[in-house]
Amino acid sequence: MQVEPRNTTEAALLDYKTGLGIFTEKMPELAQQYNAFTEHCFREGVLSKKEKQLIALGISLYSQDEYCIIYHTKGCLDQGCTEEEILEAVGVTAAFGGGAAMSQAVTLVQQSMQDLNELKH
Repeated sequence: MQVEPRNTTEAALLDYKTGLGIFTEKMPELAQQYNAFTEHCFREGVLSKKEKQLIALGISLYSQDEYCIIYHTKGCLDQGCTEEEILEAVGVTAAFGGGAAMSQAVTLVQQSMQDLNELKH
């Protein structure tokens, strides 16, 4: 059964999930190793899961990776980040990454937060 996305953010997340599923079918060992590594990196440690998601969002913005920007915006919200915490983190990223990071912050991050919050209701 095909799931119809309710907004552009959900569509991007479904595209990523579909692509990852296809990749995992074709390269199961590599996908398993990668997933184990990333799961380990995002575990609670000296840094909280919340802090790690904020860092990942900043790196995603700096590297202009739209799927990761959406994914880690969701991760931030899932870990309880407030809008203010997310926007402060993207402000720090913009201070380092300039206009390119800021353009993604004022468009994609804000739209993703709005879309994801609407899906909760």
